[in-house]
Amino acid sequence: MPDSDELVVDAQHLSRRFGAHVAVRDVSLQVRRGEIFGVLGPNGAGKSTALRMLCGVLDPTGGRAVVVGHDVAREPERVKANIGYMTQSFSLYTDLTVAENIGFYASLYGLAGAARRRRIDAVLHESELAARTGQLAGELSGGWKQRLALACATIHQPPLIFLDEPTAGVDPLSRREFWERIHGLAAAGTTVVVTTHYMDEAERCHRLAFISHGEVFDSGRPDDIVARAGLAIAEFIVDDVDQATYLLQGLPGVEECAHYGRVLRLAVHGGEPVAAARARLDRAGLAVHDMRESRATVEDAFVAMVRRERRA
Repeated sequence: MPDSDELVVDAQHLSRRFGAHVAVRDVSLQVRRGEIFGVLGPNGAGKSTALRMLCGVLDPTGGRAVVVGHDVAREPERVKANIGYMTQSFSLYTDLTVAENIGFYASLYGLAGAARRRRIDAVLHESELAARTGQLAGELSGGWKQRLALACATIHQPPLIFLDEPTAGVDPLSRREFWERIHGLAAAGTTVVVTTHYMDEAERCHRLAFISHGEVFDSGRPDDIVARAGLAIAEFIVDDVDQATYLLQGLPGVEECAHYGRVLRLAVHGGEPVAAARARLDRAGLAVHDMRESRATVEDAFVAMVRRERRA
């Protein structure tokens, strides 16, 4: 965790309406300098709308936010000049080359002269794009487009970058390499706010916020959020998977009984899932192999939160 208490994002009770539709109802977030802050939520939860308000692209209907020292409603252009913003569509000009895209964004952010040349050379080296400067952006693979988009978003060395589902559609290796670069930026003092649907990525963040129906339902460190979910996990292999699933779904406090190949994964609110599951399966005469407790994950906590909300 970063040890700075300096707030780079301070949002209080943000809301946004589009006519009768409420996209963001009540979002409060505080993000410190050097932090990687993840925003999670199901489709339509209001994540992207909240980010656009924090970027100064959308005016809040209610509430207020100060981003990099500027009020997003009164000083949106000052906010935009001091942040980087990368969307899942990568915001690239596909008919321009790699070098032309980076050069355009450098000019857009006011870089000129020797400083502009030094910065372009630096991001080309950091993103390993130097050998592809003459290639059209539209001809790049998803992973290389991602590298180029991040280079463009950080060309002016902003203190804060917003990443809206930046790894959607890229391969697992590119995703991992991208997150190594993100942690490198954070270690150098850049603050990162990222939305993602990938739960393994959420576990790479310093802190998280769960958003659903335009409201923050929980926030904090990943381990703390998982602990508050109160889930106990058991994993096991059983011969008759369908019968085992039917039996275990009737146990008290069961949140989920899911298949992972030949493995059944049982999530229970509290209690001792291994003992309870074994007792029920033994009574039914089902052969159980390799039953063990497992660690609850951010994905477990997230799924449990969404399901509880739907039931409510």
